[in-house]
Amino acid sequence: MSRATAELTPAARAFLTRPDTAAFTTLRPDGTPHVTPVRFTYDTAAGLARVTTRAGARKARNVAAGGPAAPVALCQADGLRWVTLEGRAVVTDDPERLAEAVRRYGVRYRMPPPVPPDLVVVEITVARVLSLNL
Repeated sequence: MSRATAELTPAARAFLTRPDTAAFTTLRPDGTPHVTPVRFTYDTAAGLARVTTRAGARKARNVAAGGPAAPVALCQADGLRWVTLEGRAVVTDDPERLAEAVRRYGVRYRMPPPVPPDLVVVEITVARVLSLNL
């Protein structure tokens, strides 16, 4: 279990399994933030969040341009309750890693994700967890 995962309360862990969306923040090549709503999964045992998307999507391009460990943040909120997962991300089209991301998405959201021909997964190694009222 990662240190960041250890910081999660049981209520926060349960909150991150709800079929909600989150705001995903990446940095554009010019350093300005790009924020977009996404569906994601969080593997508490590995301390790894996953976002499936198209390789050509701005968020994937931002992560790829950020180098081997681009800084990112995911924030899931519901009223005055929220959890933010901060860490470093990479983009991959590795078939095994993609299959795991698709499987976990199906479990959390009870449906498969969209599967465009250029599907990739953004994998975020979570280094910090922030939360309120959980």
